[in-house]
Amino acid sequence: MSVLPYLAAGWVFLVGCYGLATSRNLIHAVGCLSVCQSSTYVLLLAVGYRRGGTAPVFSDIAPGSRPVVDPVVQALVLTDVVVGATVTALLLALVIQTAKRHGTVDPDELSELRG
Repeated sequence: MSVLPYLAAGWVFLVGCYGLATSRNLIHAVGCLSVCQSSTYVLLLAVGYRRGGTAPVFSDIAPGSRPVVDPVVQALVLTDVVVGATVTALLLALVIQTAKRHGTVDPDELSELRG
């Protein structure tokens, strides 16, 4: 079992977090959140991967005769992609409304939102 996919997922997550922490633009922050979420795709696929595994279709082979990949993890990745796209669209819509109302997408200039 290789740890490379797990390291890649961690690296992509850290790059997204770094971009989010240093962002001075709300659109850039939304993009960095999307990068953070894309690391979950790599992580989930790494969990469900099996070396030498095939698609879990048992029409021509007996169950248990050869390794198959986990279809539940693949379904979770597809669900994660849909949820990620929806959240990104919602956040971009909020950024557009913030830009219309306050005239800026710089979080430091949004003084009316401070508590």
